[in-house]
Amino acid sequence: MRNLFYLLFLGLILSACNQTPDQLPYLGERAPVEKMVDGKKVIDTIYQSIPPFQFRNQDSLLISEKDFEGKIYVSDFFFTSCNTICPIMHRNMLKVYEKYKGNPQVKILSHTIDYKYDLPSRLKKYATKLGINDHQWEFVHGSKDSIYQFAAKNYLVAAYEDQQDPQGLVHQGWFVLVDKNRHLRGAYDGTKTDQVEQLLKDMDLLLQENEK
Repeated sequence: MRNLFYLLFLGLILSACNQTPDQLPYLGERAPVEKMVDGKKVIDTIYQSIPPFQFRNQDSLLISEKDFEGKIYVSDFFFTSCNTICPIMHRNMLKVYEKYKGNPQVKILSHTIDYKYDLPSRLKKYATKLGINDHQWEFVHGSKDSIYQFAAKNYLVAAYEDQQDPQGLVHQGWFVLVDKNRHLRGAYDGTKTDQVEQLLKDMDLLLQENEK
């Protein structure tokens, strides 16, 4: 399992090799498609994107991709009882939240991987403890399959149960940056300050891209 996710993330990194200084790369899979432009056949590219989804947030409200239309967002995977990387990740995510608080073009989407216990009421307590009382930062719950498969297939992030782990759950600490068209545009280690600082710079760059 770990080797599989290593290969998935290696592919994600290699796909970013064509990054230019003024534009973020498109991560993940891509496919060439033919289309007609001014009567001429040209080759365009379809980039991997986050598909439609539905999850319950910390207020038991059903949210979907429609709540993120026209916005950029940062996504991650965690669980409320995690005592290893999650506290570090969300201390760093608070830096993202504080910088863009009140900006209607920016959201944060945190998926719990503890589908048994992290029900909306528990997510609400967790959000309140972090000082989050709005919906710019969504904490969401879903079924086992919807979360684990969604993490691996769409965000290229490992999240799964492991009975050999002391807490029985394993996940990677990536912060994944998604653009307004739901394309993956960056992946950053949420436990490292320098990578979170790079995320903030890249978010500014992506917001400038939105204005063009």
